[in-house]
Amino acid sequence: MINTTEHSETRPKYELDYYAPRVATFEKVSFEQFKQAFNTLLENYETNGTPKDTCVKEIYDMIELPTRATSGSAGYDFKTPINLTLGVYKSMIIPTGIRCRLQSNYVLQLYPRSSLGFNYGMELINTVGIIDSDYYFADNEGHIMIKIRPTVKQLQLKMGDKFAQGIFLPYGITRDDDVTTKRSGGIGSTGA
Repeated sequence: MINTTEHSETRPKYELDYYAPRVATFEKVSFEQFKQAFNTLLENYETNGTPKDTCVKEIYDMIELPTRATSGSAGYDFKTPINLTLGVYKSMIIPTGIRCRLQSNYVLQLYPRSSLGFNYGMELINTVGIIDSDYYFADNEGHIMIKIRPTVKQLQLKMGDKFAQGIFLPYGITRDDDVTTKRSGGIGSTGA
């Protein structure tokens, strides 16, 4: 039988024993890009009598860059810039106001927050969002937009609630890869 008290006293404390490479920088898109996406995607957003341009500027000013919750977290939390309520199987594209400058040969993968997936069946419509390093240079400034939907019960999020998480991963290419094409557009621009 193991004496757990003795074992825990002699066990070294956990320390991060490797260096995680710093491969990216989050930034806000320009106000003009955010306003365009907001007006296109959320044209019926209720402003409670506030002029829409004023409302969009206030929302833009409150956008926070994604951060990790703890030093051991892999995911960077994205926060919703608006209040929203979605019924089961109702979807919405959320313009995050965020872009990401990535080191070459890294990708940012987007997932639902675990608790929202577990409790609401929230999913990303495209299953996993893929943000390539050259998306930063797209015509839409690399504006990260995340389309979500709950599948179990109604989802209600308040402005500033964490709803998605992004994880940086390296990737490789084949030895005979000779692609030289440059990205110009945003979502879906590289083909159907």
